Amino acid sequence: MLYPDQFGKDPLFPKHSDFAVVFKDALAGRGVMSYRAFKKGEIIARMAGYVVHEIRQHTLQLTPEIHLHDPYFSGFFLHSCSPNISLNMVELTVTAVQDIPANSFLYMDYAETEDVLFKQFPCSCGSLNCRGWVTGRKEMHNAVMAQPELLHLNQARR
Repeated sequence: MLYPDQFGKDPLFPKHSDFAVVFKDALAGRGVMSYRAFKKGEIIARMAGYVVHEIRQHTLQLTPEIHLHDPYFSGFFLHSCSPNISLNMVELTVTAVQDIPANSFLYMDYAETEDVLFKQFPCSCGSLNCRGWVTGRKEMHNAVMAQPELLHLNQARR
């Protein structure tokens, strides 16, 4: 298991034989690599972590006031505007939203779970529907907040 014993022995917890947190590149940093293939719709793992009351790097939002800090697995999912996984933050499960070949990184859309990100950043996912800038679902691009006249440009891109 990637999780320490203190989290229990849930059979859906990620196993070292199936996943690893590995360095991807200088831009993305570390991400979760899946060593096995998954079919679209398959539940691939259950998440665990520490409940905290502030946004941190490697947290996922459970409610607007409560976050899951997971420095072992889900805190390292990479972002894509065309993700290959979806997170259920009630059941704490990870589901494949497309077929995932073995030896692939796991990508989520950070706006799926987060109202506000720990830190916004330029998107480099390269997908056809790339939004260009990664934000939470309830926040505007930092440049727009600094220069409100850019708001019409940001809305035109969506």
